[in-house]
Amino acid sequence: MSGTEADEQAAARAGEAGVAEAGPAAGAGGPAVGTGGPAAQADGGPGRPAGAGRGAAAADRAAGGHRRGRGRWVAAGVVAVLAVAAAGGALAAGAFRGTSRPAAGASSGYRTGTAAVTRQSLTSQTQENATLGDAGTWSVTVPSGGSSSSAASSSASASSTGSGTFTWLPQIGQVIRQGQRIYALSGSPVVLLYGSVPAYRDLSEGVTGADVTELNRALVALGYATRAALGPRSGWDYYSAGTAYAVELLQARLGLTVTGTLPLGQAVFLPGRALITGLGTSTVLGGPATAGAVVLTATSITPVVTIQLDPAMQSEVKNGDPVSITLPDGRTTPGVVTQVGRVATSSSSSPASGSSGGSAGSPGGSSNSSAGGSGATITVLASLTHPAAAGKLNQAAVTVTITTGSAPNALTVPVSALLAQPGGGYAVEVTGPGGHHLVKVTPGMFDDAAGLVQVSGNLTPGQHVVVPGL
Repeated sequence: MSGTEADEQAAARAGEAGVAEAGPAAGAGGPAVGTGGPAAQADGGPGRPAGAGRGAAAADRAAGGHRRGRGRWVAAGVVAVLAVAAAGGALAAGAFRGTSRPAAGASSGYRTGTAAVTRQSLTSQTQENATLGDAGTWSVTVPSGGSSSSAASSSASASSTGSGTFTWLPQIGQVIRQGQRIYALSGSPVVLLYGSVPAYRDLSEGVTGADVTELNRALVALGYATRAALGPRSGWDYYSAGTAYAVELLQARLGLTVTGTLPLGQAVFLPGRALITGLGTSTVLGGPATAGAVVLTATSITPVVTIQLDPAMQSEVKNGDPVSITLPDGRTTPGVVTQVGRVATSSSSSPASGSSGGSAGSPGGSSNSSAGGSGATITVLASLTHPAAAGKLNQAAVTVTITTGSAPNALTVPVSALLAQPGGGYAVEVTGPGGHHLVKVTPGMFDDAAGLVQVSGNLTPGQHVVVPGL
């Protein structure tokens, strides 16, 4: 065989191989386009690529085969590719009309899976940065004039007896509880009672007011009065005969003169247990009590979480909402929202007091995760269900997860199944024996932790929807 004849036969075999390779590649592209049809139609929403990727890849492979052939085979290869692609387009049209085929994304180069439509309870949560600190600080002062106590605008002032000599003072770091003496003047103890309204007058039978209400509450808590003796709670703002009798019991236990009236200075009202943090500059054992002078300073030992919340979320958070507090060491402890501020303040403004009348300054500022550094915020306070979990933390940065709502027996799908529609609204792609089709849905509550969303629409539990694959 001559060299020319050998070259011609080799060229012919190379051309046949090129057509053989181009044909299957193009044929593979046909089904890829056909099964991609539903995806192209269903993926009117974001994130679903059209299913033509494999067809393009097949065409590239076919082109590679063409380049390996001789010129006389090029025209035949192109005709084969176009024929198979046309067949693939026809298959695509049939698939979108409801023929049973694999998940749309499976043929588009975009891996997908399916998830079941379910009914279950959902919770809506928001996560915020916050500060864990004490519930407030207070100053206890000697009353001026014997009828009222002086109170600076930035601190609470609790009255004490207006004259005499200090005969007992607490130690720095000592915790004083309700019913215990907080100091003593001229041998007479001054008792701590819980309440947010500072003592400012003598209390006796027949008077009414918020200070009488907190006195009655304290007497019941200490066991000197019963609820039955004081009558309905709506009447606890009245200093009744039952109140007078309970005060007599308290005075007898403290070794005071039993009168049944509570003179100004015989009790100090503070919102809770007091950790003594210091004594007044002129307070010394055996020294005189000067009207208006600070006897001592104290801080609450009740921990509180302070959250600076974006005002846009004010309507979503309310008193009683459960929270989960993540401490600096990673432990979590439960709590509850106790106060939601009503007035937004800028970051340069002092936040609202941490206690209900009686805090000297804020229990601690925080940076809200959704509010800018210079934006306005509202102050939200939360208490710990187990205060001991805070240990000795004070002004510590924590993270708070607030549960803002729940939806029992909700129809749910994964959030990733939602497809935004060009004309607005959302849909999900349902798959099953009948093929693929879109169902319009209206999203409800989002459960960010579970990655689920409540939906309403023509769906039933047990159906399957297309979701992105891993």
